[in-house]
Amino acid sequence: MTPTANLLSTPLNALHNELGARMVPFAGYSMPVQYPAGLMAEHHHTRSAAGLFDVSHMGQLHLTGPDAAAAFESLMPVDVMGLGVNKQRYGLLLNDEGGIIDDLMFVNRDVANGGDLFVIVNGACKHGDLAHIQARIGSRCTIEPQFERALLALQGPQAVTALARLLPGVEQLVFMTGMAAQWQGADLYVTRSGYTGEDGFEISLPAPVAEAFARALLAQPEVKPVGLGARNSLRLEAGLCLYGNDIDTQTTPVEAQLNWAIQKVRRNGGARASGFPGAAKILAQLDGSAPPQRVRVGLVGLERIPVREHVELHNAEGEKIGEVTSGLLGPSADKPVALAYVQAKYTEMGTRLNAMVRGKAVPMEVSPLPFVPNRYHRG
Repeated sequence: MTPTANLLSTPLNALHNELGARMVPFAGYSMPVQYPAGLMAEHHHTRSAAGLFDVSHMGQLHLTGPDAAAAFESLMPVDVMGLGVNKQRYGLLLNDEGGIIDDLMFVNRDVANGGDLFVIVNGACKHGDLAHIQARIGSRCTIEPQFERALLALQGPQAVTALARLLPGVEQLVFMTGMAAQWQGADLYVTRSGYTGEDGFEISLPAPVAEAFARALLAQPEVKPVGLGARNSLRLEAGLCLYGNDIDTQTTPVEAQLNWAIQKVRRNGGARASGFPGAAKILAQLDGSAPPQRVRVGLVGLERIPVREHVELHNAEGEKIGEVTSGLLGPSADKPVALAYVQAKYTEMGTRLNAMVRGKAVPMEVSPLPFVPNRYHRG
């Protein structure tokens, strides 16, 4: 844990303290883990109404120049060049062994006509990501960090109702699209996306207006503040990976079951196949010529005992066959849920495994993901 004295604070720090948040070190920042209502109430409020999250610790980058899309595509196994204007996509920065340096989101804000690729990376990785991107493609495009900008996430089925009062037009967005907006003279950019499995939005805005905008959102009857604790339980129920827990530099996208993030154009037989770090290994895993030995799966507990990260998983014979990477008692699922890596032969749905919790074998079952159905607004 970072010593408190050295922690950075987001533009909403004073507001968090005013609202009675319990602050904790996270990614080098002092961040709210929960407010007085508590994790369970915040989780359920997001699922039923709208939760406001401060995610300003994350890193925002602008990539510009005529070669920016092709350059950025050379770092990831995803289709950057074919992405439409104001469309958003999930991406994976890879090392030369095919391991995941970070997962990110990016939007094509008309980069071909003088706009940019707007990239959002994880807070704990942002300085390393910037250095990696600069080193690999800095000669091909301009990379501008905007780490001082604020980022808010408004998530839940009533998020659109609340946000549309402040930013008319956002209701026309569908999942994974974005638009520029203005609020009190400030330039904002809004995407219909998030990290909870619910409908919702992420709003990039200048730091000086972040607190006033957050207060305006919290004044809406649907909206309450939500901390990192509920953000974690919501994303886990949605089956979404947390960087550093469920994916890392030792994990390939195929091992992580993120095959859906690799478009056909980048796969064997595609028009722009290969050409990304670790391509030979990843494409061999994808086409089955060298399948991965371990794979990420979802697990549900058959007893009401939470199973946390780093817990070993054993087969019926008592042999270790995997390890939990994220786990808790799902507030909406109302049962223990977990993400884990297991040997490939134990990935079939319904396979029984034992989680070794303090020496006790707790039965679990391989389950489909997500644990709670996603409710993204696809139009």
